[in-house]
Amino acid sequence: MQAPIPAGAAEDRTLAGQIARSLAERIVGGAIPPGARLRQDHVAAEFRASHVPVREAFRRLEAQGLVESEPRRGVRVPPLDPDSILEVTEMRAVLEELALAHAFDRIGPADLAAARGAIEAGEASDDIRVWEAANRRFHRALIAPCGMKRLLAGIDDLHRAGARFLFATWRALDWQPRSDHEHRALLAAVERGDRAEARRLLGAHIRDAGHALLRRVRETGDAAGSAPGL
Repeated sequence: MQAPIPAGAAEDRTLAGQIARSLAERIVGGAIPPGARLRQDHVAAEFRASHVPVREAFRRLEAQGLVESEPRRGVRVPPLDPDSILEVTEMRAVLEELALAHAFDRIGPADLAAARGAIEAGEASDDIRVWEAANRRFHRALIAPCGMKRLLAGIDDLHRAGARFLFATWRALDWQPRSDHEHRALLAAVERGDRAEARRLLGAHIRDAGHALLRRVRETGDAAGSAPGL
C-alpha cells in the first residue's frame, strides 16, 4: 500500500513532480529511513532523468520538510528530531484551528458526512496506513470549507511530515482508540454548532497526538537514527 500523497501532488505530472512524489512515498512510509542520504546520481539513474529534474524534486521535498540539504554533503532524510516533531505539532494545531474558525459557518451536510465516513473507515481498520489516510480525510473535511488554499496547502505539508513520525513509531503507541474517540467528540461539537469547543478539541487533539510521538522518540532515541543512502 502506498504512503499518503498530499492534496494537489497527484496532479503534478512533470518528471520532477513524479520523482518527488515517488521519493516522498518511500520516505513517509519508511522505505527510505531517517538519516538516509539521497544521491543525485542514483536517483537520476533510477528515473532515467537528468540531474535537473532530480534537483527540482529535492527542492520540493526540502520545502515539505522531508529532506534537508547539507553543505558539501548532499541531501538526506532528517532524523526523527524531537524539536521537529514539536514544531510540526504546534504549527498544525495553530493552523488547523485557524482554518476551522474560517470554515465553521461554511461546513455543510456533505462535509459532516465525509468526516463521519472517515471516522468509520479508520475505526474499521487496524492498518496504520488505512487509518492515517482516513485521519487526513477527517481533518480535511472539517477545514477545507475555509477555502484558503495557501493555508490548506501548508497544513497538507504538515500532515505529511507528521505521517513520517507516526509511521516510524506507531507500533509502540496506543494510537487508535483515543484518536477515534477524540474525532467523534470533535465532530459532535461541530454538529451542535459549538465553535469554541470545536476549536479547543481540535487543538488539544493535535497536541496530545504530537506529544505522544515526541515522548516515544525521546524514550527510544530514534532521533539519532542513521541509514545508508539511495
